[in-house]
Amino acid sequence: MRLLPVLLTFACTASLAADGIPSPLPGAAAGDPVRGRAIVADRQVGLCLLCHAAPIAEEKFQGDLAPDLAGAGSRWTVPQLRLRIADSSRIDPATIMPSYFRTDGLQRVAPSHLNQTILTAQQIEDVVAWLATLKDAP
Repeated sequence: MRLLPVLLTFACTASLAADGIPSPLPGAAAGDPVRGRAIVADRQVGLCLLCHAAPIAEEKFQGDLAPDLAGAGSRWTVPQLRLRIADSSRIDPATIMPSYFRTDGLQRVAPSHLNQTILTAQQIEDVVAWLATLKDAP
């Protein structure tokens, strides 16, 4: 796997080590898995279920374009999950997954959304905390 620059430029600077972001994003506290599950389930916040299936039985019509999130905590480490959510294009430049914590180098951004991330640092940490709990494969 080839990774792009050693330092990532998001809404702030975070360090990239190996194939992930080892520390919580600046300004964020430890993630809360309950809040993370709610973010993933909310079709108005992260839109995760548009592309991913997840072990959230009450949410119908889940996506199948991207990996099932069940077992995510067994497939990826916390730093790997953090990078995949913050800016998956650092892993695969051709990905269709949005960069949830990047503000530069984006195309076709509405003027009202310029210089804003899709998710906050805390929301990303919350989603990472929930995904890390998902150990069972689909």
